Amino acid sequence: MKGIILAGGTGSRLWPITHATNKQLLPVWDKPMIFYPLSTLMLAGIRDILIITAAGQSGAFMSLLGDGSQFGVQLSYAEQQKPNGIAEALLIGRDFLDGDSCALILGDNLFHGDNLGARLQAATRRHDGATVFVHAVRDPERYGVMAFDGDGKPLDIIEKPSHPPSNLAVTGLYFFDATAPERASALHPSGRGELEITDLNRAYLEDGMLNVEMLGRGCAWLDTGTPASLLQAAQFVCSVEERQGLKIGSPEETAWRLGWIARDEMTRSAGFNANSEYGRYLADMAQADDRNAIGLEVEGLGAFGFVTAHEKQSFYSSSHNRRAGHE
Repeated sequence: MKGIILAGGTGSRLWPITHATNKQLLPVWDKPMIFYPLSTLMLAGIRDILIITAAGQSGAFMSLLGDGSQFGVQLSYAEQQKPNGIAEALLIGRDFLDGDSCALILGDNLFHGDNLGARLQAATRRHDGATVFVHAVRDPERYGVMAFDGDGKPLDIIEKPSHPPSNLAVTGLYFFDATAPERASALHPSGRGELEITDLNRAYLEDGMLNVEMLGRGCAWLDTGTPASLLQAAQFVCSVEERQGLKIGSPEETAWRLGWIARDEMTRSAGFNANSEYGRYLADMAQADDRNAIGLEVEGLGAFGFVTAHEKQSFYSSSHNRRAGHE
């Protein structure tokens, strides 16, 4: 399975912050926004990833991420000339996919939660149909909302309903089989001139090929498309990291935990960022005795991310010492 990150769009809801930069390059606490969806695809075990940017902006992403080798992945780049809808990503990425299945994630979506990696990997093992994840929200009228029958079977997906049939919104993470580009090419633009991802998901649903997974209270889903939601996401990441002494959305750590990069590669990355708390965190990680020692499960690393109690305590201590020495 391959991955696509859609990091296009104009970021108009964040203007003037996005006047001179892409939204997905803005910081969410201590990391660029793009690190979070990238880490999510890596948690799913996906190593071949296409990043689709707005027209003329791929160079900035290449400067930040390179070819992905420092994360143990292979990154490719393409551009979306106009914001013609999420489903267009599958047409832009058709040659990249080359008949393979894919996971498509929006570049401004952040996922975090216990056992998330295992759930994502389970979705990659479905070779037919599509899988979407739904999450309870307070304001479902802002999203594509899943409707169910009395037995909990999905009936429809309604985009921004005036009278929502549920409070379960479809998140910006989709797993598709190899037929997705063909299905996307058969879509007609909506009233706003876009190829709607809801229409693509509905096509799978009508064929009885849509799997719906619930993200419960143990998982967090945030998007960062407005100033308020960007601030809330940063506050969430800050709160969890300060509490646990562990990072959310670090592609270097994810690669290290998965065994995709070696200790010296982690050390080089830490040295490159040596003057930042992020770099010092990576340096601590590179010194860990056993990246996969059975012990306390790391939030968000699911079935394969473990640290020993001693290792976790060392992260708490070093994090505390860094803050005390650099405030």
